[in-house]
Amino acid sequence: MIHIEIPDGPTMHIEHLLLDFNGTIACDGSLIEGVAAAIVDFDSVVEIHVVTGNTFNTAEHELNDLPCKVVILPPEGQANKKHEYLKGLGPEKTAVFGNGHNDRLILKEAAVGVAVLGPEGAAVSAIQAADVVVREIGDAFALLKDPYRLKALLRG
Repeated sequence: MIHIEIPDGPTMHIEHLLLDFNGTIACDGSLIEGVAAAIVDFDSVVEIHVVTGNTFNTAEHELNDLPCKVVILPPEGQANKKHEYLKGLGPEKTAVFGNGHNDRLILKEAAVGVAVLGPEGAAVSAIQAADVVVREIGDAFALLKDPYRLKALLRG
């Protein structure tokens, strides 16, 4: 669990990390450098879930040996299906990293939503729904590794 106290804000107890795949932790269907190591590092701290539309049909192969649960969604209604999945985990104890329009609901409702610009960019709706925007996925993992960064960004 990751414990984050935001001055003049909420105290978060993060038990789950919900990740989008394409554009967030992968580029053109391949894991971005450093992501596999980050998933392994965070495995002892939080449960990691990758929920994806699997645009390039590579998610299961790319994540096969990593300690995370992979959920492949059908093409229709992905935003709502991701939202339902988040509700099952408990939004108040989940951090979300995403970049797409279909991530906007989970970025908004999670305890902390991080929009990742990355090499594929990010939907404006995802950025508007997020609590924080970062340049690349390594920066997103760094926010959870050093909660003082989140405190500085989100304090009242």
